[in-house]
Amino acid sequence: MDNLKNKGTALDLGLSILLCCVVAAVSGQIRYSIPEEMRKGLFVGDVAKDLGLDVRRLVSGRARLVIDDDNQYVALNQNKGHIVVNERIDREKLCAKKSPCSFSLEIVLEDPLELFSITIEIQDVNDHAPAFLKKEIHLEISESTPTGTVFLLDSAADPDVGINSLQSYSLKANEHFVLKQHTRTDGSKYAEMMLQSGLDREKQSEHTLILTAVDGGEPQRSGTVRIHVSVLDANDNAPVFTQSVYKASVLENVLRGTVVARVSAVDADQGYNGNVTYSFTHLEEDSSCPFEINSYTGEIKLTGAIDYEVSPNYELNLQAKDPWGVAGASKLIIEIVDVNDNSPVITMASFSGKISEDSPPGTVVGLISVQDKDSGKNGQVHLTIDENLPFKIKSSLRNYYTLVTEQNLDREKRSKYNITLTATDEGVPALSSRKAVGLEVTDINDNAPAFNQSVYYTQVMENNPPGVALLQIHASDPDQGQNARISYFLIDDEVNGNPTSMYFSINTESGIIQSLRSLDYEQRKEYKIRVKAQDGGSPPQSSNTSVTVRVLDQNDNPP
Repeated sequence: MDNLKNKGTALDLGLSILLCCVVAAVSGQIRYSIPEEMRKGLFVGDVAKDLGLDVRRLVSGRARLVIDDDNQYVALNQNKGHIVVNERIDREKLCAKKSPCSFSLEIVLEDPLELFSITIEIQDVNDHAPAFLKKEIHLEISESTPTGTVFLLDSAADPDVGINSLQSYSLKANEHFVLKQHTRTDGSKYAEMMLQSGLDREKQSEHTLILTAVDGGEPQRSGTVRIHVSVLDANDNAPVFTQSVYKASVLENVLRGTVVARVSAVDADQGYNGNVTYSFTHLEEDSSCPFEINSYTGEIKLTGAIDYEVSPNYELNLQAKDPWGVAGASKLIIEIVDVNDNSPVITMASFSGKISEDSPPGTVVGLISVQDKDSGKNGQVHLTIDENLPFKIKSSLRNYYTLVTEQNLDREKRSKYNITLTATDEGVPALSSRKAVGLEVTDINDNAPAFNQSVYYTQVMENNPPGVALLQIHASDPDQGQNARISYFLIDDEVNGNPTSMYFSINTESGIIQSLRSLDYEQRKEYKIRVKAQDGGSPPQSSNTSVTVRVLDQNDNPP
């Protein structure tokens, strides 16, 4: 691979010039396209403009990105409404050979709740050169090998995709061999070397060739390998596999050491020349192949970890070679069968933990994401909550659900709910996961104060000293906080042509009623006072009661 010491600087400059973001906004969905290896802080897209949102809405709605992946490749600048690069993105690390390469995220806004989907496609840049696993290829070819015989050559690996990936091979001109290039079903290229003129060991026993692999990027990159051909004495037949393509399937949870397939090749030669050994070919340098082949029996065993969610199939190139290096080729396709080995994962994408008791049925309480890495029915998930709760689950976009109210709430009856979310897949046996969340019901001023008596009676001896306490009244309010804070007031009616407040007063906090003057039985034997209890809500609520004060006689007048 080429030396990429200046890779970061050159790519940043090139990407800044070539950056072209493609936007397609349809029903709240946007797609951007950017090159890989952009440095942190570079512009990706103006989501505020593309979604038709005011930047102030992003701030007031506490806009944030919800990204399934642990890597936070991009970030949201709320003040500008821009998505920018948060960390360098290596397309090969993110997607390997998958094309197109993209990742998805959502923008969530609150008050009201809104959800927008964004897909960011990562374009490949030509930052890798084709490279061969070995520095040299050694071939042993019999001098009796007929012209037209083909020899499989090691493939080069190039983790780039598209035009930037390996495009062709070339062989340095020579007298005996020509190159034949082929394309596999997956689009990858491989080369064979064909003998076009006979070999004569007595004239030349060794041949050195140069094989070059070239990609199609700009600028173009290449890698080379040296081929050493040792000419051997006669061996007339090449091994031939019993099938041109072998197929096998294996469960992803099968134990290591399990035999998954057997292959066989036959060499028509006799004795030593007919001995066949088996091997895999075209394994890339970074390949962690979880299979191994017995070089003598052709038995293929599982030796590493396999995971359907990581790689659903493997295509292995087989080679059967006789002692003189003459080889035959075949292919083994192993399909990995998914088992239900992943439980659903529940994530609260948006949840404040509070809801007002006057929220109507259908109010969104939270946005929930449920992911299951399995495929098919093993990855199909249902989300439920406990029964006998005034809430329900509604399916939303993709793997999202909303938790909404189903009935009216009353904080005075129940002020908190512990809600258990259960996600269950359709596998056999089914796997499930649970997540508990607490929801607090916040108060509104929907209750008026209530007196503990509808009518109050008290009595006082005439000639009482001013300021004497007559009685204490009490009202209660089931609301909370300021909505339940009660103040008491006299309703200013007239007594003997004067306002009530000239005769009596009430402590606004304690509800204690006092006489402001000395009362005279002979002037008035009974007083009726109206009292109002008012809470601190907005707007406030109140209720009234009446208090009857009876004046008792003293023998304070002579005949």
